[in-house]
Amino acid sequence: MYTRSHLLLLPFIALLNASCQHKQQVAPISTIDSTLQTNATAILESKLSEINAQSGQVIVMEVQSGQIKALVGLTRKDSVNYQPCENFSVWQSTGLMHPISLLTALETGKVKLSDKVDTGNGIYQVHGRELKDHNWHRGGYGELTVQEGLAASSNIVTYKAIEKAFGDNPQTFFDLLANMSYGKPDSITGIANLKPAHFVTPKDNNWTKTAFVWSSIGYNQHVSPIQILTFYNAIANNGKMIQPQLFKDSVVVINPQIASRVSIDSLKKALVFNITDGLGQPAKSDKVLVAGMQGTSSLSTNEDSTKDMYAVEFCGYFPTDNPKYSIIVSINKAGLPASGELMAGNVFKKIVDYIKDWEV
Repeated sequence: MYTRSHLLLLPFIALLNASCQHKQQVAPISTIDSTLQTNATAILESKLSEINAQSGQVIVMEVQSGQIKALVGLTRKDSVNYQPCENFSVWQSTGLMHPISLLTALETGKVKLSDKVDTGNGIYQVHGRELKDHNWHRGGYGELTVQEGLAASSNIVTYKAIEKAFGDNPQTFFDLLANMSYGKPDSITGIANLKPAHFVTPKDNNWTKTAFVWSSIGYNQHVSPIQILTFYNAIANNGKMIQPQLFKDSVVVINPQIASRVSIDSLKKALVFNITDGLGQPAKSDKVLVAGMQGTSSLSTNEDSTKDMYAVEFCGYFPTDNPKYSIIVSINKAGLPASGELMAGNVFKKIVDYIKDWEV
């Protein structure tokens, strides 16, 4: 038998139960903007078809929230058409490592953007191996500042900066990358089979003296484009690394400060210079100031060089003064020409222009 106090409590208990049941029934809300998704897909598909690429992906993310607004993956269906592909966990080397390596060097205090580096004739001998800049057959760049070297995608400038900062102890380079949370996140709800980034380090049995060279420019590692975007997004966000999310939730901070504000600000300046004065100019928008970096990396080589696989990539953010969106474009194609700035950079520009028109 219920007492008066029990009877008074019954409506509250019923209300509490209804509230709990209601919460359990709420479906997760997607962060994807369907209009942007459709247009980004069309822009990417047009470029893949134009350059006869194998596959590609575009990811657009809000800088401060980590919400993914477009997640486009396409792969070749036949000789003419492309089809959607859930290839977001693809694990490969990257051509977008140069700014990340430079940030580690800046953070040691041993390297500045104004430092001058002699790239010679575009071929640098390291432990019996040749490290080449892309214009080596035209005689190289000669002397460049570190900032100019980044804007020229110079492998030699990048490695010499890393050599100056970490040459005595290569392991400290990888320790600093880990402290910066490079290669995070290990998982994202809604993206299947994403794996933690993997690097060959001095602690591994297959480490060689030349491994340090290739690691500094994006080889000897496996990383997904979404993980590269997460790092660039942290640069845009003044050093705060945010967990990407496909379903609306509260913001999750992976790393509150990946590097000092001084180092971050220097790198941001260099990424703007790359667009205004460097190889990144094809990504330049007439509608808004952007910052970013291009990259091209060799994924495989064959006896028939027309079948060599390349990744052409561009990653950046805008507006530069108060970044709202970060974008990565990653395209895999067979054979030359292969240009991160001309191919992926052009897709980046078109998506930026679309977003600016769409926001008006």
